[in-house]
Amino acid sequence: MRKLALFAVVALTGAIGLSACSGGHDKDQQQAQTQQQAAVQKPTDPNDTAAWNKYLGSLLQNNMQGMTADRPYAYMIPAGDSDADKAARQRQLDSISDVVARGVTPGNLIAFAGADSTKTADAIVQSFKGARKGTFKGVIVLFIGDQADKQRVADVINPTGAKFRFVQM
Repeated sequence: MRKLALFAVVALTGAIGLSACSGGHDKDQQQAQTQQQAAVQKPTDPNDTAAWNKYLGSLLQNNMQGMTADRPYAYMIPAGDSDADKAARQRQLDSISDVVARGVTPGNLIAFAGADSTKTADAIVQSFKGARKGTFKGVIVLFIGDQADKQRVADVINPTGAKFRFVQM
């Protein structure tokens, strides 16, 4: 019996030691991933779509806490003033408005971002104007933008019952 107890103590000590080693490795990997995401700098050219996608994607990745769905609904609102950019913004607005009209199941995250915070906020405000009170309970709405646009977006999102989350660009 004593040998069995000694064997159990040795096995338990070894298991704890191994889990401590792998836990440190996981922590190192998470820290490296966080540092890599933090290294993505805000682009200066509003027309550099690839850089903006990378930057805004890293902000989105860092703010998905509480989401239980497989993947977020993410909308990148074009920044430019060309006819093509205006048409792209209108297509995004139509798409967002359709999602808002249909509703979103709890556990989902809807993220909005773009190089021009004001245009992104305008799209959110316009598409959520028709949303009924309480229809987005359990849904997270993430707005990545400028502090100057935060309140007007919050004012249109909060009555829907969604959890409003803001990230400064």
